[in-house]
Amino acid sequence: MSETVEPVTFADLQRADVPHDALKRAATAWFESLRDRICASYEAIEDDAAELGSPVLRDRIAPGRFERTAWTRDEANGSLHGGGVMSVMRGRVFEKVGVNVSTVWGRFSPEFRGSIPGTENDPRFFATGISLVAHPCNPHVCAAHFNTRLIITSQGWFGGGGDITPMFPDSDAAREDARLFHAAFESACERHDPDYYPRFKDWCDRYFYLPHRQEPRGLGGIFFDRHDTGNAEDDFAFTRDVGDAFAEAYPAAVRARMMQPWTEADRDAQLIRRGRYVEFNLIHDRGTIFGLKTGGNTEAILMSMPPEVKWP
Repeated sequence: MSETVEPVTFADLQRADVPHDALKRAATAWFESLRDRICASYEAIEDDAAELGSPVLRDRIAPGRFERTAWTRDEANGSLHGGGVMSVMRGRVFEKVGVNVSTVWGRFSPEFRGSIPGTENDPRFFATGISLVAHPCNPHVCAAHFNTRLIITSQGWFGGGGDITPMFPDSDAAREDARLFHAAFESACERHDPDYYPRFKDWCDRYFYLPHRQEPRGLGGIFFDRHDTGNAEDDFAFTRDVGDAFAEAYPAAVRARMMQPWTEADRDAQLIRRGRYVEFNLIHDRGTIFGLKTGGNTEAILMSMPPEVKWP
């Protein structure tokens, strides 16, 4: 006989003993506002590329626009409630870029509880966040990933970060893009703790690594998880600064390279390099595993997959 449980409502997740509880609505609103700002800046890139006559991929002539798709989940057994919005654009600069926001709550499944801090004796959880993956058309424009999130169980913490993946990581252009990208994150980190950048950069280098190929996925960035210094307001401010840094740094990297011509050989190399992205996300990525294990929207979770890829 299956276990009978009462549904978990949003009110059931009030946790006066967890300081992060007071930030749930503010964090949700901020992730949504960051989404709106990022989407507007990427559409501006598309418009400028069209006006300047940037190189295009096949029939990608018109400047792209984001298409938004809302999803909801309301399961009677209380395992998952809430939903989110997928924002996906396919244009002349961005072959595919997705910016997802979601806010979900409920109970972790028996096989998953215990692997998340604070769920050993209480499976209830709340999670809100933003996740972005960009796959440009131009092989000389770096792909990028970014996410930040707030998770509350019987504990609370922030997590996230961003990294950059040049298709030609050994080139001078890629190293310059990475230098500027890292500088933005370093500045954001140093406003809070001078130890953050070296620690979170190292964490990123170790996390975004393909052990079966013995190579990094890209040229890194920062990564942090289960971040709880004891001051939830300060941790939220740090998370916002990380989001602002990415929102400014990546468009600058795109604009620096989007007018550069490319060859079919460049495109072939790009598609092969994208294969590494797919391998990491399907084998190692915590966000993919978390989303699937918590019953999230499958299309939103796999939004990170590139539209075209190949293996040699």
